[in-house]
Amino acid sequence: MTLQAMSGPASADTPLHLPASEEEAAAIIAEARAARTTLSVEGGGTKGALGRPVRAAARLSSRALIGVTLYEPAELVIGAKAGTPLSEIEEILAEKGQRLAFEPADYRALLGSSGEPTIGAVAAANLSGPRRIMAGAARDALIGVRFVNGLGDIVKNGGRVMKNVTGLDLVKLMAGSYGTLGFLTEVTFKVLPKPEVSATLVYPGLDDSRAIEALSEALGSPYEVTGAAHLPVGDGRQSAQTLIRIEGFKPSVAYRLGELRRLLADFGEPAEARGESLWRGVRDAAPMASLADRAVWRISTAPGQAAALASAIRGAITGRHSFDWGGGLIWLAVEADAAATRVVREAVREHGGHATLIRAPEALRQSVDVFEPLSEPLMRLQKRVKTSFDPDGIFNPGRMYASI
Repeated sequence: MTLQAMSGPASADTPLHLPASEEEAAAIIAEARAARTTLSVEGGGTKGALGRPVRAAARLSSRALIGVTLYEPAELVIGAKAGTPLSEIEEILAEKGQRLAFEPADYRALLGSSGEPTIGAVAAANLSGPRRIMAGAARDALIGVRFVNGLGDIVKNGGRVMKNVTGLDLVKLMAGSYGTLGFLTEVTFKVLPKPEVSATLVYPGLDDSRAIEALSEALGSPYEVTGAAHLPVGDGRQSAQTLIRIEGFKPSVAYRLGELRRLLADFGEPAEARGESLWRGVRDAAPMASLADRAVWRISTAPGQAAALASAIRGAITGRHSFDWGGGLIWLAVEADAAATRVVREAVREHGGHATLIRAPEALRQSVDVFEPLSEPLMRLQKRVKTSFDPDGIFNPGRMYASI
């Protein structure tokens, strides 16, 4: 079947391919390459509004590629076909007292999307939540991939255990590639035991600078902090909240909480909160989700620069922000226009870091850089990598950068 190229972005009306096997996916991709037609690659379709609008002749989804292919609790490893719902993976792990330690985010509320997030999309978007400060990102836990490249070849890289190998690390390269290099068919992650208890210290009323000081002291301590966030006033909060999470065995958590209270005595007397809903809100940028008319940015920077960076943006335009990763991650909601985009980019250039436009109207995403602009040498490298995996440019054309 030959599909004609579209003039607009892929949508629900675009022809949809749902391969039920890796071989079927390879055949679809080989035919698309031969016909010089393009494919919009997706999992459950929950993050289609993230990135630049994709203009493609057809959609290629992994939703029919489902099922756990490998689970060895004693070896702390799980493998699954790329379309397997993330919720199914988490349920299977929970039965054995385990979890994906990097705390994958769910952007459905933020992006206003429906559907079911898939384990393959977690890898493709490198989704990581508050626990990244301790456990690393999704790409750090991803130890194996299978995918089909733009030639229609089935490629396998990685395995059941973490290894140092020479040569190109395709596992890490596929993580965060947003479906531009290949169609993921299977992924393998390392997992960790779920802790017995979790507790959070909540310091009220700190401004951004003082909050990041407190978070930095906590993260620099030996008490194994697994969450460090700051939520300024807003969303019904009468006072700012600075959050520090500790997890582990109950006696250990109690001891470490006491030591952190003493260490951070100069920052006031904290309350203690329990429950996962607070951190799900941090993970999924819940404070920004309700601001439907605003563009939402995700800015990574050095924690020591976070307060100044946020202040520089807020001094130029109206917006809302919050901090995660001890200040290393800023969530920002501002006007959805080119002027606000320039302010954000200029502040990031001045203070260091990189910014990704997570949510914005299609017209804005089409006209500005959604991902951090690359220098000319890095763009040449990016194009060479793209060409080596997808020589005819059939996968998600223009999703990350306009020219590739």
